[in-house]
Amino acid sequence: MAGTRITNLQTASKQSALIPRPQQTTAGQGVVQLRIKTSQTSGDRLSQSKSMVLQESDLPQKPISRHRRNQSQHNVAVLEPFMELKGENLNVAKISDSGKKQKKNWTSMWTVLTSDQLLFYKDRQQEASLKPGGKIDMVQLCGALIEWTTEKTSRKNVFQVTTNTGSEYLLQADSCSTAHKWFDGVKKAVDSSTKADGGFPLRKSNSTDYLPRHSSLPGYGSASPSAKRNPVNRRSINMFGSSKLKHSASDSADKNGVKNRLKKFIIRRPSMKTLQEKGLIKDRVFGCHLLTLCQREGTTIPKFVQVCVEAVDKRGLEVDGIYRVSGNLATIQKLRFIVDQEEELDLDNSQWEDIHVVTGALKMFFRELPEPLFPFRFFQAFVEAVKIKDSKQKTQAVKKLIQQLPKPNQDTIKLLFSHLHRLLKFSRQNLMSTQSIGIVFGPTLMWPELDAGNMAVNMVYQNQIVEFILIETQEIFDLNRN
Repeated sequence: MAGTRITNLQTASKQSALIPRPQQTTAGQGVVQLRIKTSQTSGDRLSQSKSMVLQESDLPQKPISRHRRNQSQHNVAVLEPFMELKGENLNVAKISDSGKKQKKNWTSMWTVLTSDQLLFYKDRQQEASLKPGGKIDMVQLCGALIEWTTEKTSRKNVFQVTTNTGSEYLLQADSCSTAHKWFDGVKKAVDSSTKADGGFPLRKSNSTDYLPRHSSLPGYGSASPSAKRNPVNRRSINMFGSSKLKHSASDSADKNGVKNRLKKFIIRRPSMKTLQEKGLIKDRVFGCHLLTLCQREGTTIPKFVQVCVEAVDKRGLEVDGIYRVSGNLATIQKLRFIVDQEEELDLDNSQWEDIHVVTGALKMFFRELPEPLFPFRFFQAFVEAVKIKDSKQKTQAVKKLIQQLPKPNQDTIKLLFSHLHRLLKFSRQNLMSTQSIGIVFGPTLMWPELDAGNMAVNMVYQNQIVEFILIETQEIFDLNRN
């Protein structure tokens, strides 16, 4: 009986050795655990193994990768603001578009800064309600330049952003702190986007080779040494250096270069005479000296004067207020342009149906003569002649002075006053008298070279001379003998 108990106790002790004991952990040993594996089949050997197990709370935290390649590989979209800048109203002026200067117009714009762009909205509501594909003004910051400026505006707190395409923007805030906050934010975005884009490399056309960057752009010096030693690349750099992108920096050296080129162009430009000989610039009719115009046309009376007189004789002698009523100035200028361009002029065309346009153009022709129809040197002589009290002597004195005028002046005066004399025959219909015609044509046909005397007195004599010649037209020009 006693032997049987001893045998059972030995068997129990052997079995208890095969049962795993509870793990005893302490503060210092909580990290290490002993794990004993037992075989589930009788054919497997009983094996024990020890392993080091680390709890998740004790594992070192790996930093989240911000690299684009890692994000794309693991499909992790990390959205974080580029800088803590909310949209804000800034004063914006675009002064250059791809190197072409534009008029500076300041506009308050709702400005938003992203990692590589500046977005300009009309107001905050436009940003919220903008539909996909909507048009807004976007400024690409990759490869851009940013600098404070005080030369291009009288406003304070202004900085300039110049894109890599030559467009220039001025940004301004009333608050100095706000302006500095946006300047630092935009500068950080420019540096980050340019660096992320590999220094904004420039590729040769039809090639896989990259050109070294120009010294005026961010990231200069990033080109490979082999590209710097290539003379072809050096020529490309020089060509790029003279492009709009370089001049968009608006530094003093570029301004001086532009001024020097303009000076050379002005010095080398051909003279007016040369351009006229080549037919690039045509001689004008309005504003041309009467003698020069007649020599060019081969007549003693300008053709334009003849055409206008014939048109008024044909359909204007009975028109109320002829020569006194003004025509439409825009239409008169159009007529003048056609005449100056030596285009064929047909006053019977419907666009010249208003006879006051024709008379207005004729008066403008005489007013714009460099020397009036009655030349300067004869002005005082005509004034003295009209002062003569005896009518016959006065007529002979005026007739003699007209005969002393140059042939173009003499023939043109005869044509004009003969026409005005015919016009007076219809005075009841047109309501024009010698006095009204004298008021209209006095200052138009003659004026002193120097207004040294009394202008009002001169005007009186001008009117009197025209009136007297008009009254004595038949005697002065011998119209009865013809």
